[in-house]
Parts: sequence; structure tokens; C-alpha cells
Amino acid sequence: MQAQVPPLANSMFSSTAAYCYRQHLSFFNPRSSALLRQLLSISPFHQTMVTTSTATSSGSSNQGGAYTTLSERVTFEREIKKSKFIAISSPVSSEESAFSFLSEVRDARATHNCWAFKIGDQFRSNDDGEPSGTAGKPIYSAIVSSGLDRVMVVVIRYFGGIKLGTGGLVRAYGGVASECLRNAPTCLIKSKIPMGVEVSFDLLGLLYHQLQSLHAENIKQDYETGKDGTTMVTFMVDFDRVQSLEDSVRATCGHDIVFYKH
Repeated sequence: MQAQVPPLANSMFSSTAAYCYRQHLSFFNPRSSALLRQLLSISPFHQTMVTTSTATSSGSSNQGGAYTTLSERVTFEREIKKSKFIAISSPVSSEESAFSFLSEVRDARATHNCWAFKIGDQFRSNDDGEPSGTAGKPIYSAIVSSGLDRVMVVVIRYFGGIKLGTGGLVRAYGGVASECLRNAPTCLIKSKIPMGVEVSFDLLGLLYHQLQSLHAENIKQDYETGKDGTTMVTFMVDFDRVQSLEDSVRATCGHDIVFYKH
């Protein structure tokens, strides 16, 4: 049975990341710190969808500032011994958004609304009246096996009159959750790191060339900040391009170039 794809829910950003960013700014020199607070007023750990696919793979889902998650909500339905099982999966960004999703899709008329979610190292599951460990845990295991992160799966069961037994319930809940995630559209999310550098006017052309070649975004500059003949340039870059950018700029503009980042 083919998965059905309802509309995508909006992502939310973490206030914890913003707090950490402000703490890091306190270690900059006063002049640069004040400017960066002003110019980098956008979300400090802005997350951007960089690629999409229709297949998931097992393995670590959140290493070094990147993770793979669902790009949209997906539903999968299967009948097992006259019981109807409906699995609904969605990207979630926090425990609050997970419970909001649960409230939205759960059916009070159903026999059971079992669920699990994984958000980084945080996870929870619930059997909703099924024997302990036969529903929530298998759903969570399906999420882990998929290699996805920041995902919730709710499996709704309408009892059909035939008991499945402990093993049958584990296979049923884990199986429909796995099938729901197997061919779901996914996306790789990368964190953007805010950075700044102070350079002399004669190096601006070289600097801009390097920034553009490494796909830096939100490039801004302030001619009134810095020593005579210098300007502060701020920008954002993918977390996995930070070292390459620093090496490239120093090789082109001088090894004494100092970078400011979170």
C-alpha cells in the first residue's frame, strides 16, 4: 500500500541555540562584539534544507550539525487480522511540537493511539493501553533503524476482534511504522554558522571572492567599524565549510586574519 503525503508542518528553531550564541559573543573584543550582535541579528544557528531524497538509511542521524529528517507528513495504512493500523509520521522540532502533532492526529474513537518520537538524544514512547513494550518501543525502534532524527510516528489501531498476542503486536506496530518511514521523502538539514572577519579595504575583493566560492550567505560589511583602513565583514556558512573557508581566506588574504564566530 502506497504512502499518502499530507501538507508539511513548519519547523521551529531552538531558543537554547540562541542562548549559547549570546554566551559565545561575550568572548569577542568589545568593538567586534557590538558589531556582530547588530549584524548577525538573524537566527544564529539557521538551519537550511540542502538536499532531498525518497529513501532513508540507517546510522547516526545527527552528527556535526547535520541531520536527516522527514520533509513532510506521511501516512501508511495496513489491515492485520481485521485490525486496522494507521501510521502517521511527521517532522517535529521539540517535545512541544510532538505533543501538538499527537493532539492533532489522534482519534478518540480508536482502540489505541500509540506513539514514539526522537529529537536528538531525547525520545519518548507510549503504548496507550497495549501490553507494556508491545507498541511504543517497536515504533521507536523503527525510527532509530530509519536513521532519521526529529521525527514522530503515531500508530492508530482500530481493533478488529482478533487478538494478536505479544509478538504479533510488536510486529504489527513496528512493521507499519517502518513501512511509513521507508519510502517517505527526507531532507538533510545543515546548520549555518555566523562568522565575521576584519580586513583592510584593499583585501575586500579577494575576501568576497573566497566567500562566494564557498557559498557564504548574508554577507554584510561596515566601513565605520575597525581601525583606519579596515572594515568588518560578517557572513554565514555551512558548519562543514568553516575550516575550508578559514584556510582559503588566510592563504589568500594573510595568515594573521582573525575570524570571529559563535
